[in-house]
Amino acid sequence: MTMTDKPVGTTARQDALRPAAPSAPEPGRRADTRRGDARTAWGMLAPNAILIVLFLLVPLVWAFVLSFQAKRPFGPGTWNGLDNITRLLGDPVFWRATINTLVFTVATVPVTVVVGLALALLLDKAMPARTVFRTIVYLPVVVSTVVVALIGLLLFDESIGIVNSVLRDLGLGPVSWQSNGTLAMISVIVVVLWTRIGFATLIYLAALQDVDQEMLEAATVDGANTWVLIRKMIVPTLRPTTFFLVVINMIWSFQIFDIVYVMTNGGPGYSTTMLVTYAYNQGFGPARNFGYGATVGIVLFLLTLVITAVQLRTNRRRER
Repeated sequence: MTMTDKPVGTTARQDALRPAAPSAPEPGRRADTRRGDARTAWGMLAPNAILIVLFLLVPLVWAFVLSFQAKRPFGPGTWNGLDNITRLLGDPVFWRATINTLVFTVATVPVTVVVGLALALLLDKAMPARTVFRTIVYLPVVVSTVVVALIGLLLFDESIGIVNSVLRDLGLGPVSWQSNGTLAMISVIVVVLWTRIGFATLIYLAALQDVDQEMLEAATVDGANTWVLIRKMIVPTLRPTTFFLVVINMIWSFQIFDIVYVMTNGGPGYSTTMLVTYAYNQGFGPARNFGYGATVGIVLFLLTLVITAVQLRTNRRRER
């Protein structure tokens, strides 16, 4: 037998041992498989879908219905058409709360994004006690916002606040953090920035792991300095992350409530009254006008929706 000869029956045995090609499933079986996959998917989505319907969609629809009523805590509401909208357009406190919310948003969102990126770039480098610094920066995010607001109140209280105590020791005198409207707004902004910068830093730190290090090394070899690397390469790469942080911080700014409510309760006067605190005071404060409070809430919802839609449209144009 030569080297090229094959034993008789070898091919037959190999064909017998070779696994058979899977046969295509029948149409009925494919349909059953798809239905089973659909039932599994809906079963996994059902708990979250039920919670969204009960705690988001139903309250939203109910608030929309209440916005056309004069509703008090007791007794049925009476339909008043567009009276709540007419009152809202002529309400100076509502416009003051809107301006306060816009000022607060403009003051917090850019600072949060810029400082968060700067800290992320700093903490992404090898430095002593980097883990400790990361924990310190992110700590306010994991603490309850009410606790953060109480810490802010302890810091900026006019009588026993830590900031005024330090200023007295330095001979600079106390500052009217609660009785001066501008200073009260500044104190709220500082405490809110303390809570949000940590979140932005963490998100940027995660996004920096996807930056192409070989590209940065090649640019460094070509003579690019640190500022050029950040402006020309890192910042454009992090554009989706920046867009996410801008949108989410704008939504949070329009929904700010607990820190303002604990630290200033909207005062002095209406200097720190935001749209959410004004809606809360109208619905659950001394007025107890659920219909008017719901109207303020609906306007806030529509305003947030419009701003988010504009941001999405702008981002899509830039990507194109």
